Amino acid sequence: MKIAVGSDHGGIHLKKEIVAYFESKGIAYEDCGAFIEESVDYPDYASPVGEKVVNKEVDLGILVCGTGIGMSIAANKIRGIRAAVVSDEFSARMSREHNNANILCLGERVVGRDLALSIIDAWLEATFQGNRHERRIEKIAKLEELR
Repeated sequence: MKIAVGSDHGGIHLKKEIVAYFESKGIAYEDCGAFIEESVDYPDYASPVGEKVVNKEVDLGILVCGTGIGMSIAANKIRGIRAAVVSDEFSARMSREHNNANILCLGERVVGRDLALSIIDAWLEATFQGNRHERRIEKIAKLEELR
């Protein structure tokens, strides 16, 4: 499994913690930035992570900003992305099991390092349950056609 990670300036410190965690666990990742602490625009980092996910260059993505909200809004504009902003392990699992989320969005100002890593573990361990949820995912895909 390979995961693309990205952040804006508001999430750069948590992204660094996530990258270090991936390195310690031997999890393959691609860091799509940001690499500076000066103010940057979150859509500029949601885009490459989302594109890598939909183009199957990576399996999943993780985006971090101050709240996770901006990243999730931007990422969800990319056809085929189902980005979920979560702040607890249960929601992380459900986003994968029921919604087949392919990008996890976290808020550096919302969750601390330990909770973020616990959320990531829960998200990565969960798998899409399919069945009745598949029908709902298909309906989401049809909504993308309205654009």
